[in-house]
Amino acid sequence: MLKKICFLFAFGLLIYSCARVPLTGRSQLSLIGNQELLPLSYEQYEQVLAESNVITNTSEGQMVVRVGRRIADAVESYMREQGYEKHLEGFAWEFNLIRDETVNAWCMPGGKVAFYTGIMPICQDETGLAVVMGHEVAHAIAHHGRERMSNGLALNGLLGGVSAAMGQNPSLTQNLFLQAFGVGGQLGMLSFSRRHELEADQLGLNFMALAGYDPREAPNFWIRMEEASSGGRPPEFLSTHPGPNRRIDQLEKRMPEALEYYERSQR
Repeated sequence: MLKKICFLFAFGLLIYSCARVPLTGRSQLSLIGNQELLPLSYEQYEQVLAESNVITNTSEGQMVVRVGRRIADAVESYMREQGYEKHLEGFAWEFNLIRDETVNAWCMPGGKVAFYTGIMPICQDETGLAVVMGHEVAHAIAHHGRERMSNGLALNGLLGGVSAAMGQNPSLTQNLFLQAFGVGGQLGMLSFSRRHELEADQLGLNFMALAGYDPREAPNFWIRMEEASSGGRPPEFLSTHPGPNRRIDQLEKRMPEALEYYERSQR
């Protein structure tokens, strides 16, 4: 009887803790509030920067900041227009380029973005960089890190939030936290599900268009990424992601909507 009561309580808590991804409407689990998650994210981001060679005084470093700020500003304006401004509470956007030949880029909850120099040749130019930046900003807007952490807690029976979970099983909670943020074995590699990746592609295409970058360049970036992966081991940016061909197909299906946003940005 006690087990049944506990199950019903847990089930009810999970239902109560469902949220919806802004702009797509997909249901997602949300056991953690941003008031808990964002300070942890910001602390981890500062640690990564402290341990990395951050590039600021180069054209590429400045381009990462410029494109990131341009996309974030456009997204914030659009979110306010659509009545989703509460989803940005506590965000503190930051964009950095890290000297590392790994082909990767990532975004922690709250808008903490990092690009590695290894992905810059595949981006080629500012529009190519905007393809990746829009995708990474979309992960933050869709709260994918929070969802991943929530799923990990729920699967391990830790339903009281981060503080309660730390009290129940600190080592497991720490591991879940590191996994959700992509830290540990693959530093900075957010192992999002394919659902998350395709959702970030969808939103990111619109986000780059809202910021005035031509979304028709997005498939070209993924063609270059496919060429980069054809010589052997896939780049980190592709290691847990859908294949480029599938992504290109999905992007082409979403292109008419993105072009409407792009035309709007040109007025």
